[in-house]
Amino acid sequence: MIQKLFGFDPNTMNIRKEIIAGITTFLTMAYILAVNPSILAAAGMDQGAVFTTTIIASVVATLVMAIYAKLPFALAPGMGLNAFFAFTVVLTMGYTWQFALTAVFLEGLIFMLLTLTGLRQKIVDAMPLVLRKAISPGIGLFIALIGLKSAGIVVSNDATLVSLGDLHTPGVLLACFGIIFSAVLMVRNVTGALLIGIIVTTIIGIPLGITTLNGVVDTPPSMAPILLKFEWSNILSLDMVICVFTFLFIDMFDTIGTLIGVSSRAGMMDEQGNIPRLKQAFMADAIGTTVGAMLGTSTVTTYVESASGVNAGGRSGLTAFTTAICFLLALFLAPLFLAIPAQATAPALVLVGAIMMTGIHNIEFNDFSYAIPCFVCIAFMPFTYSISDGIMLAYITYVLVQMCTGNWKKLSPAMYILAALFVLRYAFL
Repeated sequence: MIQKLFGFDPNTMNIRKEIIAGITTFLTMAYILAVNPSILAAAGMDQGAVFTTTIIASVVATLVMAIYAKLPFALAPGMGLNAFFAFTVVLTMGYTWQFALTAVFLEGLIFMLLTLTGLRQKIVDAMPLVLRKAISPGIGLFIALIGLKSAGIVVSNDATLVSLGDLHTPGVLLACFGIIFSAVLMVRNVTGALLIGIIVTTIIGIPLGITTLNGVVDTPPSMAPILLKFEWSNILSLDMVICVFTFLFIDMFDTIGTLIGVSSRAGMMDEQGNIPRLKQAFMADAIGTTVGAMLGTSTVTTYVESASGVNAGGRSGLTAFTTAICFLLALFLAPLFLAIPAQATAPALVLVGAIMMTGIHNIEFNDFSYAIPCFVCIAFMPFTYSISDGIMLAYITYVLVQMCTGNWKKLSPAMYILAALFVLRYAFL
């Protein structure tokens, strides 16, 4: 049954590793249970309702990934996309959160159409193999930055943009301990090293006052205040078109980048850069976004933190299924799961980032026509705090460099079209 449901191969996979991987993925992305309600509450949405919706939408999308796509990736409302939802569409453009939910719902329907027609697969096929090799290292730096920032090891600085945090604070010291402790476990090849690191760091945080436990079990809040709350009056407006396509672009290339990067790390990608059951993975993303909008949350996307589970040994849909079960338990154990501090999950993100850098040796840095676009991809993901921006800017760079150096024959018509769309995206969206 496990083989049929989740694509589990007993010859190459281990059930215990798959379960540990699923738990690890959940723990590294559990911060979304606190962050997403907080961000969407700024748009005027009921925070408790968003908490419940965040979990249900994540469970639905991740189960589709587990059973239909049979891949070890988890999904949840995406960071960046929720910020665009709340701070741009609602607070800056002045629309209601119901308007923003309608835009997300339409985006999800378009995603389904693009997936069913195979257009999303064609977009992936139009991605040069050399750029696909750069996505994994770029994501590695990106999620390492997320971890360092959440732990307070890297902080903002008006003069230099970023700088080292205060190493005298208990939180930063705890995160540093977690990195070293988890790294030692990894070097010793301890199964579930990242998960053990999260648990131990969380426990140590209790006497330091960093881990705060406010109960264990609680009743989930009702979704009624935000369920099926759409606004159709402005559906044909220019602003609606802009919002839908902005959501579409960011989500599409965040997902493509995450799937390619994490699949590369898992050894699932063949020499031509193809990923198994990619169409099904895209459909899980599209269904998650559509259902999430109906329930009352921003765009649902594949999470880059899935890399932590892949590193722990997750290779099948059983990993994603385990993550979905953890999300479901979080409905009733919210105080327990939300007690895990950022200082405990940050080490996992930093170390997974280091691991994802291993593929950088496959890039031909001696050939500048390849090296420069790849560098743009790797550098701009952390510098712009966006996977999709890193991919799109690198793609534009690749096409322009090939065109201007007489290598235009290397470019297919699809590459020209995609590069033009990316330029238009930055020009008008």
